Amino acid sequence: MRLTAEFWVQAYLARLRVYEIPAFVVAHGDDTAGAVLVKLNTLDGQAKVFERSFDLMSGERRWLVLSEGDERDVDAALAKQRSFDTDAWVIEVEDRQGRHLLDEPGLSE
Repeated sequence: MRLTAEFWVQAYLARLRVYEIPAFVVAHGDDTAGAVLVKLNTLDGQAKVFERSFDLMSGERRWLVLSEGDERDVDAALAKQRSFDTDAWVIEVEDRQGRHLLDEPGLSE
């Protein structure tokens, strides 16, 4: 059984709070099946956006970088993605050290 998008987002935000990493829901997507995009803002004008991907060969879910570089360019890529996927969630994580925790166990499911 898969987790709903809303449940996953709430669990992710709770895990980030444990590490005192600020994060915000920038766009509330579909509660049940919306895609989740995570923007990592390192507060130095740079950013990355991660999207969850499904590897058909292995059956595993992975986080891939959708866009990275100047924050304005990353925001433009996010806006483009949201223009054709209005059900997508956008979570912004702000951390100067670049921590996003997406590589921790349990966050790929």
